[in-house]
Amino acid sequence: MPIKVPDNLPALDDLQKEQVDVMTDKQAVRQDIRPLKLLLLNLMPKKQDTEIQFARLFGNSPLQIEMILMTTASYTPRHTEQGYLRRFYRQLEDVQDDYFDALIVTGAPVERLPFSDVAYWEELTQIMDWSRTHCFRRLGICWGAQALLYHLHGVEKHDCGEKLFGIFRHSLIHNSGRLLRGFTDTFPMPVSRYTENRRADLERVGIEVLAESVECGLGMARHPHSGDLFVLNHLEYDADTLASEYRRDQKEGLPTPLPQDYFPGDDPSATPVNFWRPYAFLLLSNWINDLYQATPFDLTSLGDN
Repeated sequence: MPIKVPDNLPALDDLQKEQVDVMTDKQAVRQDIRPLKLLLLNLMPKKQDTEIQFARLFGNSPLQIEMILMTTASYTPRHTEQGYLRRFYRQLEDVQDDYFDALIVTGAPVERLPFSDVAYWEELTQIMDWSRTHCFRRLGICWGAQALLYHLHGVEKHDCGEKLFGIFRHSLIHNSGRLLRGFTDTFPMPVSRYTENRRADLERVGIEVLAESVECGLGMARHPHSGDLFVLNHLEYDADTLASEYRRDQKEGLPTPLPQDYFPGDDPSATPVNFWRPYAFLLLSNWINDLYQATPFDLTSLGDN
């Protein structure tokens, strides 16, 4: 089933070139079906890259998915034109009376800052609190997962010292039913972060650890009652995303190591191969299936909780 995206979204061209099933608003209204409404709070600097990465994964589902793009009002991104944001993105005031099957909070390049020092932290806490009564579930990616864990569950993040950077093998720790169906016992995940969450801190508040790496720690966890999913790494990344980050850091003079197990032969001039994407498709397909089977048909009933 195609993924529904806003009419004239520039990412449409890239998605169609990849043969991702997409439909515009005009096409979707012809179908008498309730799509899953996924609100993507995109905090990444390169907005369009992130849109494509998630639309690609959502579009692999047999269900109709409506992806609604969201940004913050209290911070102006430097890398995206304001006209583009005004046309395709919503803010909290635009959606505060609406209901969604899930809120997805992406990563953001602010993880070494204390949460309270992030420019849009107060607004983000308002969004997370609002989601308790207007979104059935939450999915956090990297810093987005850390923000949800901290604000909703009081779980602190810890500085790792050096940047954890590269492709790391993760092992399954907990079998969470449909969510990890089809996963092998170990699988690769792209990692790009300076901070971590610790297994003991999560288990102390009743959150199940699903996957962990010997080298880079916690990779994935889930709240057993709410169904909220916390993915500390980046299965959605493209083949060249870490390469772009590496070259950016080199240009800025940052002491970033060569990404581990990423460039063929550890040669930065070699073209990386995306061997983690099957697990990205699998995880998001399983997550959407699990969400579909649990979410209420009438989303307005969330406001009664």
